[in-house]
Amino acid sequence: MIDGMDLIFKIAAIGVIVAILNQVLIKLGKDDQAMVMSLAGLVIVLVMVVTQVASFFETIKGLFGL
Repeated sequence: MIDGMDLIFKIAAIGVIVAILNQVLIKLGKDDQAMVMSLAGLVIVLVMVVTQVASFFETIKGLFGL
């Protein structure tokens, strides 16, 4: 399980890396690849968040004995 602040820093790092690479690809004229890379970054972050939400719900289920 990822700590709260650790998760925030990882998401921020992914965002910064994706933003920089997106700008580089756009300057090189590869707009399609920039879009795909941005979507890939979004999917990575969403998977991280969904994993944490699932872990949260499992903890709540265990807490209430459901």
